[in-house]
Amino acid sequence: MSGRLTVIGTGPGNPAQTTPEAEAAIAAGERFFGYGPYLDRLALRPEQMRVASDNRQEIERARAALDAAARGARVCVVSGGDPGVFAMAAAVCEAIEHGPETWRRLDIAIVPGVTAMLAVAARAGAPLGHDFCALSLSDNLKPWDVIEKRLRAVAEAGLVIALYNPVSRARPWQLATAFRILREILPVTTPVIFGRAVGRADESLTVVSLAEADRQPADMATCVIIGSAETRVIERPDRPPLVYSPRGTSHG
Repeated sequence: MSGRLTVIGTGPGNPAQTTPEAEAAIAAGERFFGYGPYLDRLALRPEQMRVASDNRQEIERARAALDAAARGARVCVVSGGDPGVFAMAAAVCEAIEHGPETWRRLDIAIVPGVTAMLAVAARAGAPLGHDFCALSLSDNLKPWDVIEKRLRAVAEAGLVIALYNPVSRARPWQLATAFRILREILPVTTPVIFGRAVGRADESLTVVSLAEADRQPADMATCVIIGSAETRVIERPDRPPLVYSPRGTSHG
């Protein structure tokens, strides 16, 4: 029997946000490789094997999963959110590019999922209703000067920005620095959405202005969405505000 490797995204954490396609791949899998907390979201059968690893071991995890698939196993590589957004699909592709020829012959499937920025945006309204981009603030795989250059470019281009990996214990300063850069370009009234653990029991969502953004807590479970100059906030009595970016622009 030939092996198969499927890269899946479980969504932001609520089982209802895992797609039927991902659920079918989980049901068919034999070995599951992933970051421990993501594997904990799966209701695996006793005969299905977990292989947990640290969150910074993506390439090693991908190689181990590919090796297991090459030996004939039905393998799932598990990500939170969508596996193609700052997650394991790229790591698997990178491992295949630099790995043995046998890995290129494997049956590979990548199953999309609901990524954090989509879950946060849906809770807030429609902040991604016009052009947007996603950036990771982590400088583990790229230097900070590249991140800063990209932040300035997309803010000046008028894109809504979804920030992944905004803060960690090793990187406590980067989000505040990003806000300082953005305040040089965007109006201080620009809405900023902090969505933490959206879809899970401990979720929180807060909307503030760019001027007030430094006062909000954030961690690695937080996705931060910064509006453009076009983004609007609709205040509603006794209900959370709706944040949206119009589909057209005032600049024609």
